[in-house]
Amino acid sequence: MKHLIDIQSISKEDILNIINLAREFKNGAKKSDVAQKTLALMFYENSTRTRCSFEIAAKKLQMNVINFDTLHSSMSKGESLKDTMENLYFLGVNAVVIRHGYSGIINNVLSQVKYPMIFINGGDGTHEHPTQALLDFYTMLEKTGGIENKKVAIIGDVLHSRVAKSNIHLLSKFNADIHLCAPAYLQFENTEAFNVKYHSDIKSAVEGANIVMALRVQNERHETDGYPDSSEYKRLYEIDTDLLKRYAAKDVILMHPGPANRNIEVSSEILDNKLGTTILEQAQNGVYVRMAVLNTLLKERKEV
Repeated sequence: MKHLIDIQSISKEDILNIINLAREFKNGAKKSDVAQKTLALMFYENSTRTRCSFEIAAKKLQMNVINFDTLHSSMSKGESLKDTMENLYFLGVNAVVIRHGYSGIINNVLSQVKYPMIFINGGDGTHEHPTQALLDFYTMLEKTGGIENKKVAIIGDVLHSRVAKSNIHLLSKFNADIHLCAPAYLQFENTEAFNVKYHSDIKSAVEGANIVMALRVQNERHETDGYPDSSEYKRLYEIDTDLLKRYAAKDVILMHPGPANRNIEVSSEILDNKLGTTILEQAQNGVYVRMAVLNTLLKERKEV
């Protein structure tokens, strides 16, 4: 691995190496190999979990962290992203985490930058969010021990969700039984290409599921898609305790990438009980997974 752009382009071996290293960091059995290297966080979209998680991960690794101000940078004066990146490299930045609303932005920048800066995708448009899928997988393994042939139901706005796409690519590599549930206007046009089963009815999607993952309703990405009001979405797709007790496996795990819209995607009652704690554990595990990603990518790179 030279960069982390998407899940599709990394191998099962790469994924398992990151998971095993994250486990070592969590258990206190591994020390940083990348102390004093410098990470820039470049977030063009709002973020709490991903930004804070990367910053905490880097600081635990004794790295230097720059929170890049995208609103007040020289790009507001007309500087290209390529020139900004190359200047950051010569200032001593070793790696950049980019979150951007444009799908494919990181590959675009990578193709232009001439110097060996490391790029990590913090979520690009509706394309992918690879570190979220890695931390989700880590959490699933902690809770279940393995996901082969386990039924994973992903519920909600799969069309616009980069989290869903990264998880589908990752879970497919490990032979999970993947089911999607979304209204027709929020599902993939080429569902067959993703090797998943589609349900319009949430009960059939959740039936016997070992893992249920709710997705955030992304109002900012579908203003013109004929999206129903929140009460209609709640009626058809909200996950609550009764739904899981009646239809899911007895040991079902509830997940959500956050932030959750309470009483729309998931009921407040379930978020605040034992089932809801896994969502908080996902956030915690994200720190260790991102430590593993940073340590893996930066370990062999020399300073500028």
